[in-house]
Amino acid sequence: MKIHEYQAKQLLARYGVAVPEGRVAVTVEEAVAAYEALKSPLCVVKAQIHAGGRGKGGGVKLVKSADECRAAAKSILGMQLKTHQTGPEGQLVRTLWVEKGSAIAKEYYLGIALDRELKKPVMMMSSEGGMDIEEVAAKHPDKIVKCAFSPSKGLQVFEAQKLVRGVRLSPGLEPQTVPLLQALAKMYVELDCAIAEINPLIVTTDNKVIALDGKINFDSNALFRHEELVPLRDLHEEDAKEIEASKFDLSYIALDGNIGCMVNGAGLAMATMDVIELYGASPANFLDVGGGATAEKVTAAFRILLSDKKVKGVLINIFGGIMKCDTIAEGVIAAVKQVNLNVPLVVRLEGTNVELGKKMLAESKLPIVSANDLDDAAQKICNAVAGKK
Repeated sequence: MKIHEYQAKQLLARYGVAVPEGRVAVTVEEAVAAYEALKSPLCVVKAQIHAGGRGKGGGVKLVKSADECRAAAKSILGMQLKTHQTGPEGQLVRTLWVEKGSAIAKEYYLGIALDRELKKPVMMMSSEGGMDIEEVAAKHPDKIVKCAFSPSKGLQVFEAQKLVRGVRLSPGLEPQTVPLLQALAKMYVELDCAIAEINPLIVTTDNKVIALDGKINFDSNALFRHEELVPLRDLHEEDAKEIEASKFDLSYIALDGNIGCMVNGAGLAMATMDVIELYGASPANFLDVGGGATAEKVTAAFRILLSDKKVKGVLINIFGGIMKCDTIAEGVIAAVKQVNLNVPLVVRLEGTNVELGKKMLAESKLPIVSANDLDDAAQKICNAVAGKK
């Protein structure tokens, strides 16, 4: 689960990380009132969307008066902000964050992510702040300092010092920076974060260390432990199909292709997507109905697939173990009868009750093409979408 910058800063502040003072605004008048309440000669008006690169897209503006703040708020609120992370369609801006300006002397990158090989969280720090960490890794790999730490013990003082000294931060700033790094590590572990990033972490001209931006993503599978975090979810920022899928406990991720995929099991789903690519098409989604899906779930999954206007064909690839093939067939038949199916549909079934499932599909007299295996299924759906026989 992703949250907005202002929400991330509120959490960071709760853990003792210094952040600029700011106010949330959802109208132009609220933005102006925020500017006046902050009593700062320089403020920053920031669009709040779940994407980076907002400044390059026109979503971040410096203002020096109430009139400038009003103009900035008018231009940003309601805009369809396009960045390298939103895709060509952009994201509608509904919320602003107005904060006090900071006199920046130096920018750093600071972030934590899970290293699955080490089975530990790893804190990364770089003197190249303001850049994406992927860009830093590509252009300046020698300027990234890493430290894996124990989630049970937390980031130790000597580990934080290694990071701070590795990016050549002024020794006089260590007393501020070491506790900040430890606080970020504590938050990452306690809140079950997937990513915790401060970019940039700045040193001001009066030698204060401040988190100028914040990006925090949570492990959605751990949210049952953090009921206080659930209200931070902004459904406006999520794909409507993904929201609908979550209601039925379906794993759904929208992609950019034109072949809808319904599969049971993440590994099989990945293999299905790869084979579709092999035959010259692209998947429109990742959809895993799970091992114990009911006919109701299958019907819901099918309707979600067809709600995507980019979908020009559907491939259902099911290996029936716990889930029986006749259950899948029942769901597919019910879904096809409920919706106006106007795209090719190929179904490959294998496993428990496979013959019964195939018989049910054949006797339904519905426009469903059966396939013998994954290779056959991928070829058939790709050819059908391409208009080939």
